[in-house]
Amino acid sequence: MARSILIVGGGTAGWLTAAYLARFFDIAHNPRIRITLLESPGIGIIGVGEGTFPTIRNTLRYIGIDEASFVHATSATFKQGIRFENWVRAPSGRRDDHFLHPFEAPFQDGAHSLVAYWLLQDERARPAFAEAMTIQNRVAEAGRAPKGAGEGDFAGPLDYAYHFDATRTAEVLAERARALGVVHLQGLLTRAALDGASGAIAHLETREHGDLQADLYVDCSGFRAELIGGALDVAFKPVGDVLFTDRALACKLPYETADTPLPSYTVASAHAAGWTWDIGLAGARGLGCVYSSAHMSDDAAAQVLERYTGGRSSAATTRLIPFEAGYRTRPWEKNCVAVGLSGGFLEPLESTGVLMIEAAAAMIAELFPHHGPIDGPARRFNELMGARYESIVAFLKLHYCLSRREEPFWRANAEASSIPDRLADLLEQWRYRPPSRFDFVLDHESFSYFNYQYILYGMEFRTDLAPVRDEFRHAGEAERIFERIRQYGESAARDLPVHRALVDQLGASAGAFAAPAPASAPGAQLR
Repeated sequence: MARSILIVGGGTAGWLTAAYLARFFDIAHNPRIRITLLESPGIGIIGVGEGTFPTIRNTLRYIGIDEASFVHATSATFKQGIRFENWVRAPSGRRDDHFLHPFEAPFQDGAHSLVAYWLLQDERARPAFAEAMTIQNRVAEAGRAPKGAGEGDFAGPLDYAYHFDATRTAEVLAERARALGVVHLQGLLTRAALDGASGAIAHLETREHGDLQADLYVDCSGFRAELIGGALDVAFKPVGDVLFTDRALACKLPYETADTPLPSYTVASAHAAGWTWDIGLAGARGLGCVYSSAHMSDDAAAQVLERYTGGRSSAATTRLIPFEAGYRTRPWEKNCVAVGLSGGFLEPLESTGVLMIEAAAAMIAELFPHHGPIDGPARRFNELMGARYESIVAFLKLHYCLSRREEPFWRANAEASSIPDRLADLLEQWRYRPPSRFDFVLDHESFSYFNYQYILYGMEFRTDLAPVRDEFRHAGEAERIFERIRQYGESAARDLPVHRALVDQLGASAGAFAAPAPASAPGAQLR
């Protein structure tokens, strides 16, 4: 029984989904499954987030893309985490607050709880949590790359993701998807006709290609949500009562000199009503002011961006991107499944947009019914995606609700009524113990317990173990481990290449996009 999949919309969501499904089903050698992508050439790519999560390496490897060519073609750089500036308190006359949320997990010692021993150190003298627990903090702050030039594709001693140009990335993914057997149609969708009896999509009407039919329709039409929202009218669940930001003002700026150092992390700088992202691509900086329209006007946001860029953004082309934080309650409805912005969007913080595309594509591939009802997996898909969105909402809220800033936006974020019940319960527990892996259901999570630790303790949350200090009797051994981490970090910061030098070297050695793909899909790693 042959089955067909029709993806509506290109961009990162459409082309990544197309390439992933084509690779998973091996459609070049499998006549039973056909994948077509319909793309309107007149609709551009929003590209709200140009940052990614480390899972993207497994995805790119799986669909068969060469790392050096990807870095070169997409103006990509390496991302080792996020540097948060002024999130705890507003800048003052002293040095601004900052902390790093690295991708590398904290050092684990089976015999000792290093987190507990860090918590028991003198708060006034101890190093920052990420600095104490992983060498990646020193490597990233030193401007070094997470790997050397001799490492294999998508491999290295430290965990990493990428910053990339969204438009160029879509082009690379499109080229790979077509090579894997995806049929590419360019044309304008004019109407989605519904079946009168079932309410499912009967066919799509297009200006250039007439009526198009498929067994499964994948809505990658972005915020327009033409199928899942427009045709099927699936409800959208807003979460603006928890996450207050709803607008972004974005621009790109060229570097002042060709050898300007490249940070290997996203810089997230808090301001009075949100935060500003600063992403270093190979050829330009991507910047955006994210803010709550209830607490800041568009003109004031433009001034924030102008101050951040030293006046340079006033001469650049800026894009105003309004968004509503939330997600579809049923992203898989009848014979249609929404992926990307059509399924939901929360905000650019922590680069979860591409991560959710990866997760959706992997779930569609593994749950896809080769025969029988096409909506058979819908309930499970919707359960998993809804739980994943809710867990991300809580993780993002964690960044805001612990701030000590005094502006109205930040005080509203600290109000107990805006904090999800489960997060509030965990925060109360974490006053007496650090976050544990048992706090989270693996299949629902995009972030691990140690990601929560990095944010909690970067935001100066207090877990009080002083009353049970005598239960931790190996402080001397813990100190020796902390010292080894410090020494290894300093050594790595000397030995690993300068970030820009590695990016330039990979660009010079770039070859074809295609690379041998592994035998198994990376879906299990899309956490």
